[in-house]
Amino acid sequence: MSSPKGYNPANAPHVAFQRSVSRRRFIQGTGILMALPLLDSMTPAFAAPAPASATPGGKPRRMLGICNNLGLVPDNFFPKGAGAAYKSSPYLDLLQEHRNDFTVFSGVSHPDVDGGHPADNCFLTAAPHPSSGGFRNTISLDQHIAERIGHLTRFPSMTLGVNVSRGSRSLSWTAGGIMIPTEEKPSVVFRRMFMGGSAAEIAAAERRMDLGRSILDAVGGQAGDLKRTVGAQDRDRLDQYFTSVRELEKRMQMSKEWERKPRPVTSQPVPLDPASPKEYMDKVRLMYDMARLCFETDSSRAVTLMLDSVNSPAIDLDHEHTTTDGYHNLSHHGRSAQKLAQLKSIDEWHMRLLAKLMSDLKHVKEDGDTLLDRTMILYGSNLGNANTHVTTNLPTLFMGGGFRHGQHLAFDTERNTPLPNLFVSMLQRLGIDQDKFASSTGAMRGLDRVG
Repeated sequence: MSSPKGYNPANAPHVAFQRSVSRRRFIQGTGILMALPLLDSMTPAFAAPAPASATPGGKPRRMLGICNNLGLVPDNFFPKGAGAAYKSSPYLDLLQEHRNDFTVFSGVSHPDVDGGHPADNCFLTAAPHPSSGGFRNTISLDQHIAERIGHLTRFPSMTLGVNVSRGSRSLSWTAGGIMIPTEEKPSVVFRRMFMGGSAAEIAAAERRMDLGRSILDAVGGQAGDLKRTVGAQDRDRLDQYFTSVRELEKRMQMSKEWERKPRPVTSQPVPLDPASPKEYMDKVRLMYDMARLCFETDSSRAVTLMLDSVNSPAIDLDHEHTTTDGYHNLSHHGRSAQKLAQLKSIDEWHMRLLAKLMSDLKHVKEDGDTLLDRTMILYGSNLGNANTHVTTNLPTLFMGGGFRHGQHLAFDTERNTPLPNLFVSMLQRLGIDQDKFASSTGAMRGLDRVG
């Protein structure tokens, strides 16, 4: 680590910080292991800044972030022209009935997010250079939201997946750069939302939460001496860290209270989990259904869905037609007419399922609004073109959420606008007062709210 400007080692205290606190020191008193936050004398990041206590009033608003990590064939996706008078594309034609409910973007990407396939883990974080050595991810949009308004719902967030290579891919990442695994079984998601545990299971969950709170209390108590051994800047960081610990305690208490509240009721049966990865489209449809039910019951306001097309085999499109090759191999089409035709069929099914999701959300009313009016849906990819692995000019759709849609926001396809600008607009729509997220340069230009 380089010395800060103006630093003179001769003036350093007799006991250097690196000697009193190791690179990964843990507070150990009662069998507790808990990482410290990043201090000047440490290089890895261990903790998040204290979350803001943003609690928006009025209408509940929600977000669903969807990443198809093989994207869409660009020639069939991007429309001609800009603004409200754009000429639709073959894929957007399948969304025509909802034209005024979505905005299509071109010329957007994540600055410095490169490396091809590894970029899918950065779709909602925008952390740069994911394929570089020593890469550590940053907090994802949904977890940033969960830290601020997650206490308002039973589940601060939901992390879903289809055919995900577990342990290597997810859209959801903590402030410390830790992956949150996806849930891939719709039946499990359904049971979590609608089927509470037995009295014994609830009591066991409460005991686990009480234990977690006692650990946090012990760690906070034992760490007091540490603040007296560090500099002013590190003391500020430790103050932030312990504030975040207390915020976590509050969220744990709220989780305990949610355990005692009755779950919502639905007339729908427990979904049957598709048995094979080739039933990819059935899995996508069911996960869209779970997201809708989640929002309909206000079980969570931040949901992510990773569509791991890279990890998907030959796909059963409609129980009658199956692709001749795996999704990934098809994406490297090399302009093969046969492969492009099959990719077009796959992409068209994605558009049909999105159209159904929008229709389903429109049919649900919430205090005079449709659920689509209250729900922001981001659908996109980490790849602008899977055939060449480029990570610029990402195909991006943004639906619902109470924005003025029906337009093509066409930015420079060579010098792209940061996609995180859209994230800032989403945060603000959720009532979170923030003008910066990751590599954003402000809110998204041209995207106006309705009401």
